[in-house]
Amino acid sequence: MRTRPFGSLGPVPVIGIGTWNMERDDPKQAVAALKRALALGMTHVDTAEMYGDGRAESLVAEAIAAQRERVFLVSKVLPNNAGFAETQRSCEASLRRLGTDHLDCYLLHWRGDVPLAETFRAFEALLEAGKIRSYGVSNFDHDDLDEALAIVGPGKLACNQVLYHLGARAIEHHVIPWCEAHGVAVVAYSPLGSRRGFPRSTTLDDIAKRLGATPRQIALAFLTRRPSVFAIPKSSQAAHVDELARDLTLDAATILELEAAFPLAAYRGLPMI
Repeated sequence: MRTRPFGSLGPVPVIGIGTWNMERDDPKQAVAALKRALALGMTHVDTAEMYGDGRAESLVAEAIAAQRERVFLVSKVLPNNAGFAETQRSCEASLRRLGTDHLDCYLLHWRGDVPLAETFRAFEALLEAGKIRSYGVSNFDHDDLDEALAIVGPGKLACNQVLYHLGARAIEHHVIPWCEAHGVAVVAYSPLGSRRGFPRSTTLDDIAKRLGATPRQIALAFLTRRPSVFAIPKSSQAAHVDELARDLTLDAATILELEAAFPLAAYRGLPMI
């Protein structure tokens, strides 16, 4: 599995594992899938207090218990918990559920009514206390990122986690260039499609056959073609994890084929799932 710097941190695997809605799956299978992901080098594990009201974090805890030191562990605070004191309480609750004394990265899940400065002040307090190693944001457009940078200064934001898949390439307009210019990692959530399902095309199928891969493997390779981008597909099936863990690099001609098959639409704002 390829790795690359994650903001000022690193190295972190290009493809990790997400846990959104994992609490709805069979818990034994979910934990087995997470363990399989770790065994295959997908050691970037993403979760959030919102996912099943913390139940996904508890599944993660079971999976990583004997190998916490190998894991790049990320969780998120909800916007309505993003006040100075509330953020710290949320972090402590996540740490208890995850069975660890620190997070490798802690994110604001999306913008709410709490001033960003208050949330970032809490993140700095958690950083100083050793509860987190870094912090970032999620679902931030380029103007939100400008505001965040003005508050925290250069080199503080580790990542921006955003919706990105073959059928939703909006972040290529402004978000990815902004992040690359400021040394911020881009983490693609729902990289295999959102509620509408996995984007398909005959071109994608043909490329997969030509390269001896699956369409999902090609999709992940396309999304991670730029040096700033990571992907966190979710799976609660160990066999599916095996498919996701195959890390491919596409040549320029193949990338152009995919760009034509899944064209970049006009910018209409940053989408969320």
